[in-house]
Amino acid sequence: MSVLLDTSAAPFDRLTPDEAEEMKSSLDIHYYRPGETILSEGASPEGLYLVVKGCVEERQQNELLGMLGPRDFFDARAVVQGASVSTFIAAEETLCAIAPRGEMFRLINANPRFGAFFYLDITRKLDALAGESESNQFNSMMHARVRDLPMCPAVPIDGSESIRAAGRMMQSIDCNALLVRDGDRRGIVTGMNLAKAVILKDMSTDEPVKNIARFDLVTVAPDDFVAHVLLLMTKHNKRRVVVMQDESYLGIVEDIDLLGHFAGNSQLVSNRIDRAGTIDELAAAARQIAEQIKPLRRQGVKFQVVAEIVSDLNRRLFAKLFELTCPPEIAQKVCLIVMGSEGRGEQTVRTDQDNGLILAEPVDSSLLDSFRTKFSAALEKFGFPPCPGNVMVSNPFWVRTVDEYVSDFNRWITTPDNESAMNVAIFFDAAAVAGDATLLQDTKWALLQKARRERVFLARFAAAVLAFEPPIGLFNNLKLAGAEGLDVKKGGIFPIVHGVRALAIEQGLEETNTFERLGKLAEKGLLKEDFARGLAQALDYLLTLRLDAQLAASDSSNLYRPGALTSMDRDLLRDSFQQVKQLRDLVRRRFNLNMF
Repeated sequence: MSVLLDTSAAPFDRLTPDEAEEMKSSLDIHYYRPGETILSEGASPEGLYLVVKGCVEERQQNELLGMLGPRDFFDARAVVQGASVSTFIAAEETLCAIAPRGEMFRLINANPRFGAFFYLDITRKLDALAGESESNQFNSMMHARVRDLPMCPAVPIDGSESIRAAGRMMQSIDCNALLVRDGDRRGIVTGMNLAKAVILKDMSTDEPVKNIARFDLVTVAPDDFVAHVLLLMTKHNKRRVVVMQDESYLGIVEDIDLLGHFAGNSQLVSNRIDRAGTIDELAAAARQIAEQIKPLRRQGVKFQVVAEIVSDLNRRLFAKLFELTCPPEIAQKVCLIVMGSEGRGEQTVRTDQDNGLILAEPVDSSLLDSFRTKFSAALEKFGFPPCPGNVMVSNPFWVRTVDEYVSDFNRWITTPDNESAMNVAIFFDAAAVAGDATLLQDTKWALLQKARRERVFLARFAAAVLAFEPPIGLFNNLKLAGAEGLDVKKGGIFPIVHGVRALAIEQGLEETNTFERLGKLAEKGLLKEDFARGLAQALDYLLTLRLDAQLAASDSSNLYRPGALTSMDRDLLRDSFQQVKQLRDLVRRRFNLNMF
């Protein structure tokens, strides 16, 4: 029976070796014909069903929720609660191994870590998964091999060549190291070696490069583990190792290559942005920002961390572009702001432009117009398409003085409609990235003082949280958006973001990030600490699902097919949407939305 239970997958990886053997020995094999019902909605399960072979449909009220294949299992909730909320049907000839319910209860009671999966709320489940993810991240790093790493070309130079020739060769191949041949000896020389020789030791650039090379190469093979490379670098105090196979030099691996492979090159991109002196140089750095996401997610880094890194790089990019394009005569009289998910620091995959300007006073219109045109055009060149809603510095509506914005606020709040509410939401999420940041502070303070006193406006503003129902039914079943899938943005992400935003405005909070707003709302006692933490975990999980779907599909679709999810993910989705429902109910009561 050992092949029937994958003890490397959650939650079975939490069993001790003895417990795993006991569970394996208790398994009973059942065969199901195509179309045969394995477990009916409302029925009590025999135990936990593990799909060994074939395919199982999960249905609720005859609606297909997902397909389960080998190594999937069901119905964990029914094991504890006593009745299934779904019907499970064999889609083809299927074999299931059943762990008897009595044995499951024994293991749940004996092993708290294993039992946690069956009882704990979403917060503790996601905390447990996060810990496993960090462990998997370390394990994947330790099992990666040298061939998986980026490396510089192993370009040779004769030791009799000059230091000057070596420098030119490094520049031509865009690499900071060369292999040096001196008879039977093989060494290495770096750009730093060249610089120290000429600047610190006052050596002539005509000096043979062999005189400054190091001939104590540390070599590795393509199939060596990365852990071995790290050990060699530490042991020999080396920043570079040379990759060899069958006496051939394949490349040079630097310590920065290791960091870049596992954690992205965000620091290098940041430095490249800071050093950029032209729009073209900045464009090259901008293209590298999106490349940071996949390696970070590949290692299981949480959405919040990925978003923080990408947001920081984007804001550096915008600030540098501002520096390159804004005339100095007006630079200290304006504040460049980003809005929407970019302002909240919750955007990862690049979408459209969401920016504007706040002016301290009217400025030279020709200088301002020239800057606006250059700025928007450069962002489009960087891969930020124009905003469909025209929320950009190229639109005069989002380029105003503080007094003009305050006047707009009065109009938006006293005569609320859908457009006014949207404008308030956009501006409330604004963050300053360049120029005089106090202009945004003063303007946003004026917005908060006006909005939080207007209960009618707040109610209309908060009512948008009811626009989309969470895709979950009365019996905790997942509901599809037509035949397409679950819309995680409309049904989960938007209600959390907007519901928290409405509460933040009412409380006069200045934070823009949704996770930070949740923390402040808990500090003020408006949300219970456990509930705020659960909402934060649910939002992070939903945003992570969306990001992974976008990376896999190379588009910005918000639809997610339950059939593509594991049993664990479907369970977490249900828990996440329950958090959304609780927040909607709280906002409904808080702002008396029954009148809408």
